Amino acid sequence: MSLMKKRSLSLSSLIFILFITNITNSLSEGKKIIKGTAKVIDGDTIKIEEKKIRLFGIDAPEINQTCGIKNSQFYLCGQQSKFALETYIYLSDITEYNINSEVTCYYKNKDRYGRILGTCYVSGPNNDLIDLNKIMVLSGNAVAYLKYSKKYLKDQEIAKDKNRVIWSGEFDMPWEWRKKNK
Repeated sequence: MSLMKKRSLSLSSLIFILFITNITNSLSEGKKIIKGTAKVIDGDTIKIEEKKIRLFGIDAPEINQTCGIKNSQFYLCGQQSKFALETYIYLSDITEYNINSEVTCYYKNKDRYGRILGTCYVSGPNNDLIDLNKIMVLSGNAVAYLKYSKKYLKDQEIAKDKNRVIWSGEFDMPWEWRKKNK
C-alpha cells in the first residue's frame, strides 16, 4: 500500500473515531447515566436498580386507559403501550439462549414525583443505539409531551400521518385522561 493510501486510511480511521467519540460525548454531556436491566412499569416508565425512570419528552396512555378504533370498539391502549416498550427493550438484544434487557439512560433532572427524567437507549441488532423515547412516539404507542419538550414532535407527526396505533382511532391525550379519571 502506498504511503498516501496509508495516510488516507489512517486519517479516515481517526475521523471515524472522533465522530463516534463526539456522538458518545454529546449523548452524555453534562448528564448522569444509569444502566442496567430494566423492568417496564408502563409505556413511559421503567425501573432500573429500584430507581424509577420516566422517559423524558413523551407521554404514554395510562395502564387502564382505553382508546377507540373503528366500529365503536375499544382496546386497552395503555396495556398495548406497556407491551410495546417491553418488546423494544427485551427483543432488542436477543441471543440464542438469553435475553439481555440492558438499558442505558442519560438524565439531568428528576420530576416532581422523584422519578429520573431520562432519554433511554438499547442496543439494536447491529449494536446501534435505539432511542426508546423516540421509538415509542414514532410507533404510535406514546405522544410527544410538548409541555416539556418538542424533541419528539416530528416523530409524532410521522406516527399521526401514518395512522399508527393510537393515531388510528380516537383517544384522549394521556394528561387529559389522567385529569378525568384520577
